[in-house]
Amino acid sequence: MNTRHKVILVDDHKMFREGLRFLLSEHPRFDIIGEAVDGIDFLELLEIQQPDIVLMDISMPRMDGVEATRRALAKYPKMKVITLTMFGEEEYYYKMIHAGANGFLLKESGSSELALGLDEVLAGKDYFSVDLLKNLVLSISKQTHKATQEAEEMPKLTQREIEVLRLICTGLSAKEIAMELDVSPRTVEAHKANLFTKTGTQNSSSLIMNALRLKLVDL
Repeated sequence: MNTRHKVILVDDHKMFREGLRFLLSEHPRFDIIGEAVDGIDFLELLEIQQPDIVLMDISMPRMDGVEATRRALAKYPKMKVITLTMFGEEEYYYKMIHAGANGFLLKESGSSELALGLDEVLAGKDYFSVDLLKNLVLSISKQTHKATQEAEEMPKLTQREIEVLRLICTGLSAKEIAMELDVSPRTVEAHKANLFTKTGTQNSSSLIMNALRLKLVDL
């Protein structure tokens, strides 16, 4: 029997929330247990309803998604959060990652990708909308950086660490990477730990963002 997961929708636009509810109705393993119009409304709702996962908008009145995510995860660290975003909100991605968000979905995403993102994050993985990643790569490629700044920021990675990093950026788990490279999962985890240290990151989401920003991998 399929496990049912409790979901809360947080967005200040009623029509968008209704659209999400309709899309999720096609996937009966997800139960929407509540909706909130902003961060304050969401934190009050958490006092009576504890979801497995939250679909969180970024820009909202009274309290935005960044602060709401930070406060909610401080109290309920096992809860998962997927950021709902649009093109042009790149400046908020790092903030949401540091707040603890586990994934990013474009608001234009369809039913299949919505379900995929939820499943991936609930399985303990990080998720980035494919179109979002493509746009992020293009956005980063247009930015100009001074050679001295790049030299100072660029971590020195081994060839194997670059291979592991590239596979992390494609969304593979440590077990899947181990199978791809014919090594043990423990070896992959050791490489990930080294990557976190060398790039100054704490989780896979921030590692991916940093890798794209510094052009450490070619996707």
